[in-house]
Amino acid sequence: MQKINRNVVLALLSLTSLVFLLFQLCYYKFYLSQKNGAAFFKARGSQSGQDSTRWHVVRKFLGLISSHNIPVYLIDPLILGLVDKDIEHIRSSPDGPSPECKYFCAPRDFTTFALLDKTWKHEVGLFRTAEKMGFQWLKIINKDPRLDGMDDLSGMEIPLHYIFKLASHAIHLVVFYERSGNFLWHGPLRLKQHMDRKFVPFRKLHFGRYPGAYEKPELLLVSIDDLKVQIPKNPSSFLEEMSHSRFLECRYREARAFIQLYPDDASLDAVEFRKKAKSLLHLAALTLNNLGVKFWLSSGTCLGWYRQCNVIPHSKDVDLGIFIRDYKADIIPAFQRAGLLLKHKFGKVEDSLELSFQGEDDVKLDIFFFYEEDDHIWNGGTQAKSGKKFKYLFPKFTLCWTEFVDLKVRVPCETLQYVEANYGPEWKVPVKMWDWKSSPSNVQDNGVWPVDEWDDVIQIY
Repeated sequence: MQKINRNVVLALLSLTSLVFLLFQLCYYKFYLSQKNGAAFFKARGSQSGQDSTRWHVVRKFLGLISSHNIPVYLIDPLILGLVDKDIEHIRSSPDGPSPECKYFCAPRDFTTFALLDKTWKHEVGLFRTAEKMGFQWLKIINKDPRLDGMDDLSGMEIPLHYIFKLASHAIHLVVFYERSGNFLWHGPLRLKQHMDRKFVPFRKLHFGRYPGAYEKPELLLVSIDDLKVQIPKNPSSFLEEMSHSRFLECRYREARAFIQLYPDDASLDAVEFRKKAKSLLHLAALTLNNLGVKFWLSSGTCLGWYRQCNVIPHSKDVDLGIFIRDYKADIIPAFQRAGLLLKHKFGKVEDSLELSFQGEDDVKLDIFFFYEEDDHIWNGGTQAKSGKKFKYLFPKFTLCWTEFVDLKVRVPCETLQYVEANYGPEWKVPVKMWDWKSSPSNVQDNGVWPVDEWDDVIQIY
């Protein structure tokens, strides 16, 4: 009898232990994983647990922002690169189940989304819900450059980035703001002193190294890995834009210091010239952008932006630069259709090309074409009466975006070196008497055009 009782007891103990073990597994899988993100079901397809974690974090984040009616769109360059290869299939595919987790399960530490600032204001409720879902979050703020100006340097801070972390994956939410030049801008990610620098691998974040400028994207709602998400309608165009998106702010603090030393010309003539120069620059930008020709502020126009955040009132012209590789034969007729008369054409495509158009009254538009050598970049100049050629040397530079006279426009990223090359170390001191043949610090003789070429390389209208 004792033997039977012992077996029964052992069986009952074994059964109880098994039931308790099953209970622990279910509790961990269905409760702790949902609350803390410690583990997830596998996503569709034969992906590892770590891969499916990424998918589940993205799914929970999309559920979070959907519950608060926050319109976000995907800007993650890795995922958009994968999507772009399959864009036609994605656009035409039904909303049914995907055979595998191909995009959101791709190996990475974070997934990046964008948010337009004006579409959302109630962040407190979002953070509370996020915490209940197991997310940790971080908010990065900095001052609003849109409020800076010659009259006021605002100290108002705005949110620039949000980071939501769950389990081993993070969501980077980049906040975009509208600028007066009718484009979108995002700020840099700069951590405050008290912030945890190990929260996520910040150095890997694609949209945190520097501010960026973008055109307003047209969005497309698609189904990716069984998740509904908005993406830029043309992912390849967005990725190309991203690779050249770096943005430089005007230096208002330095500009105010300059104006204190050299009071601004507030005469009627100066005001009228700046108004006409702004109009001419907007027209030139529209014309060149429609042609797909990249250009930047050069010479005195670039100096005015960098030194005093404005057009120099005594400059009397607008100066633009274009790499010769971007030259198009349609440039002259396009400006003529826009109402600008060709004033002169010097040089040729192979050497020292420059164009000048007549704007309103005596305001000129000068376009200089730049040639790239192994260790420097240069543009040419021609003296019409003698046929003498000149060359202006610049250190190599890249192009960034800025905002100037309510316009999104490019400038050399290495602006100081560019300006110093042209105007020397005393560039901060205004010079009203300027000789283009001798005043620039970087000018040198470049020979003389052969007389038999003058009809082609010296054209004055």
